[in-house]
Amino acid sequence: MSASGNTTGTARTVPQMLALVFGAIYLLVGIVGFFITGFSDFFAHDTGRTLIIFEINGMHNVVHIVIGVAGLVLARTLAGARTYGWLLAVGYGAAFIYGLIAINKEWDFLSLNWADNILHIATALVGLVIALMPVRNAVSGRSARA
Repeated sequence: MSASGNTTGTARTVPQMLALVFGAIYLLVGIVGFFITGFSDFFAHDTGRTLIIFEINGMHNVVHIVIGVAGLVLARTLAGARTYGWLLAVGYGAAFIYGLIAINKEWDFLSLNWADNILHIATALVGLVIALMPVRNAVSGRSARA
């Protein structure tokens, strides 16, 4: 029996849960994005197509799907979740910097707007939380037994 009282071995840490949740969200956003953009003009700039307030194009959708699948796969272990956190922190930190430079430029292959930039820096911060959060006990769907 583990410290959390779970004998099934399915307990997850908070970083694993965050990686799983953010992976699922990004995967869903990427899939839904294709219903808005379709499958043409993958690298179009200033598409005018938005998901809520975030401008997207086909390549942007692909990036979201890749980030989502990575989260789902890497959430299986604490080390994987930590790696995912670092990927989010570094990748989305770089996307934020790219967005600061690329907005309204013809070469912006991700078709970014300011809402995207704000989301990217917030996601980078979440990545840091996932990567650096201290872990004491696993989170389990079952209550501990005495």
